[in-house]
Amino acid sequence: MFRTMSLLRALIGTSRLVRHTPRLLAALPPDDDVLLDPPDGRLAPALVAAALDDPEPAAKLLATTRDAAEWEDRDRYTTRLSTFAYRRDGWLEHWLAVAPQDPDALLVKAQLAVRRAWESPARAERLRELGPLIEAAAEAAPNDPVPWRLALDHARGTHASHTVFESLWEQAVRRAPHHYGSHVAALKYLSAQCCAPRGDAPRTPCGSHRECFDFAEQAAEDALPGSLVQALPVRAAFTLLIAGPGPGRPVCGERIDAAADRALALSAEYPAGDLWPGEVRNLLVHVLVERGRWTEALAEFGRIGPHASTFPWSLVADDPLRGFLEARSRTVREVARRTPLRAVPPEPYGAGPGDADRGGRSGPGGHYA
Repeated sequence: MFRTMSLLRALIGTSRLVRHTPRLLAALPPDDDVLLDPPDGRLAPALVAAALDDPEPAAKLLATTRDAAEWEDRDRYTTRLSTFAYRRDGWLEHWLAVAPQDPDALLVKAQLAVRRAWESPARAERLRELGPLIEAAAEAAPNDPVPWRLALDHARGTHASHTVFESLWEQAVRRAPHHYGSHVAALKYLSAQCCAPRGDAPRTPCGSHRECFDFAEQAAEDALPGSLVQALPVRAAFTLLIAGPGPGRPVCGERIDAAADRALALSAEYPAGDLWPGEVRNLLVHVLVERGRWTEALAEFGRIGPHASTFPWSLVADDPLRGFLEARSRTVREVARRTPLRAVPPEPYGAGPGDADRGGRSGPGGHYA
């Protein structure tokens, strides 16, 4: 009898997959149309020019963000430009040769240097050598919070004390109290404290997942309407999920689900297919998949559309794009398998004709992973 029931359940599940999967897939962009980290309308021309060793569009773009205090855009573009320079830096060298004290060139240079040092086996040593470079970028643009976000990343890599962290955090929020990038950098510092083995990094009273959640939730409560800082708790949830179970790592299921609920509400404020909250949506959908919230994950894949992001998939898969597509395929299968044969499966929130990227939009933005 038990074997018969198992076979019947398997047959019903297979029938549901066959019936519902094609309809669900048809509502999502085809795999071949999904792009990893597509640039928005402002960044794309700068990247094209950089490929031709012309730094002028990048210089104008970053100068515009600095003059207009578009700190989220500035942070995002700095990170993307440094990522391009990581593989091809002739245009940046040319820019620095022509304008060695340009605050925007110095910022990209510092971001690139930190990335290269971070990948070195002698990470902490290499990073410590970069302190003057980050200070130069901060001094060149006194009102800019992005160098201070970079300083927070630097503090994490050098295992700086909590006292040092607090002084850098104060400088960052003094310039932009709601800067998403600085909040992410602070949470990453605190999370590193949580996950570091004893003796590998300084352990402070903040060094627990509970206090990481406390920091993220308080920041979300204080955030401006529509700010991506509201999604900080789901980032804390992701960190806890990838850390896995262990001493000092409680499951915190209710807290993780509450963080996902908050991020879902934020995502719903933006049009489907919008590049602006794209990284947050990718992060959120991973958490939803891990929590087995399949219908909500499917809706979020619909909102993401064809815009996958390197983060968080690079941390859970060797190939970020493949990791995204496999999670999406799994979600489709799970929703199909759970939908009764005669029922209509839920449709993803697909991008409509009016949805487009918000290149140039000032407001809450993203941050490198």
